[in-house]
Amino acid sequence: MNSSGGRPSRWGRNPFVHTLKFSLADKIKIGLMSVTVFPVRLLLVSFLMLLAWPFAFAASLGRSKYVVEPQSWWRSCVDLSLRVIMRAMWFCGGFHWIKVKGQRVAPSEAPIITVAPHSTYFDAIPVTCTMCSIVTKLESGSIPVWGTLIRYIRPVFVFRIDQDSRKQTVEEIKRRAHSGGAWPQIMIFPEGTCTNRSSLILFKAGAFIPALPVQPAVLRYRNKLDTISWTWQGPGAFKILWLTLCQPHNSIEIEFLPVYTPSHEEKENPTLFANNVRKIMAKALEVPLTDLSFEDREISFAQGPLRIQNPSSLLEFNQLLRRLGLKTTDSLLKEQAGRARKLQRHQLTLEDFACFLHLPVTDTLKQVRSLFDEDEEGHIDIRHFVIALSTIYQPSRSMETLKLAFKMYENEDSGEVHEDELASTLEIMLGVKEVELSMLFMELDGPDTGKITYDELHHFIEQHPRFVQDYLDFKDHPRKFCVRRPNTCNGQNHDKDN
Repeated sequence: MNSSGGRPSRWGRNPFVHTLKFSLADKIKIGLMSVTVFPVRLLLVSFLMLLAWPFAFAASLGRSKYVVEPQSWWRSCVDLSLRVIMRAMWFCGGFHWIKVKGQRVAPSEAPIITVAPHSTYFDAIPVTCTMCSIVTKLESGSIPVWGTLIRYIRPVFVFRIDQDSRKQTVEEIKRRAHSGGAWPQIMIFPEGTCTNRSSLILFKAGAFIPALPVQPAVLRYRNKLDTISWTWQGPGAFKILWLTLCQPHNSIEIEFLPVYTPSHEEKENPTLFANNVRKIMAKALEVPLTDLSFEDREISFAQGPLRIQNPSSLLEFNQLLRRLGLKTTDSLLKEQAGRARKLQRHQLTLEDFACFLHLPVTDTLKQVRSLFDEDEEGHIDIRHFVIALSTIYQPSRSMETLKLAFKMYENEDSGEVHEDELASTLEIMLGVKEVELSMLFMELDGPDTGKITYDELHHFIEQHPRFVQDYLDFKDHPRKFCVRRPNTCNGQNHDKDN
């Protein structure tokens, strides 16, 4: 069974995937450049980066994290020296001309510059040209040599998996933005991750929470062969460097757009502010918008023995949950699974569903309900909702979701679930249609009772790494999450003791 390598057409081109296709001429050119120009360029780039390091290191000594000192004459000289060295480095890398359109405004007029699309580590070019501060992951400061250069521009570090760190990052952005221009401008890539520039994904709200004017800036790489994009699925970091340094010339254009001043409504709603700025930037770039986010790439590229085969319906579900503002945690999932088990004989109405989630009835909630509509009369099996919620919350921990599903379906005495209930669960988790389990039950030891425990299934999956491909038969098409199977819909069960 083949998995869907990309997203269905309704989502357009997958922004997290980049595939390179070389013509014969491209291959010949890269071959020749690899043994002639590439080594020289790599040597010069490395030398210039090392040359910049002592300047950045000296200028960073003794500086406070919280106070901006007056710019002394020697720090001004260091700043100018670093700009010259960095520009020479990019020139040696093939970026011979950096075209700049528009006018960058002063920090007092717009303390934050929002830049998109973010597609590569070469996006550091506008940073080194302006010496703006940036928001970057904590690990970046530990990179040899380059980390010192990053620390020189006084970045705002964020530890992505730590919620407290993310809150502190937002507070630091607000503090600097409200300094009246005392701090350098902060250059933020609001997409939060690299894409292939085919569309603009959802912006994170951090740059817009201060509720101050921002200056949008857009990046364009004009090379016919895109060796620049560094995405979640595609060429790795060194291959991108090698191929880019093998191009005779690399073209980049930076365009500063007019300052965007938020309305009162946008100041109260950073998400609205972010989306309106995103629309302006997409129009300038002439690319479409897509309602995908940084978090969605985990759904697209989930790993594990039961990784998602077709993410379309799960992505739509996740998009609706964002609109609802529904936050998921491990404890919330366990609590909902416990409540769902008690309700397993009942099909919930829209009002019951809203009560279950402690939310008001809204159009968005109705859309979520429609994804799970069992009988097309507005009734849903809440267990299907919990399985889908767990899948998007922990897409690479599929066995945890499977265990949660068993807790909702299993017979209290034997711990078994029926074959069609397992099939329903797998259809939701994999995002596919009509999973057939006959091959699985034929391979199991013992009599074929049409029932299985979690431990039995877990052991079988561990013994068969290609479980999905070898033992499941399904239609690789997106579907609604409700699964209408004989004796399972409308609250019916197989036997009295389940």
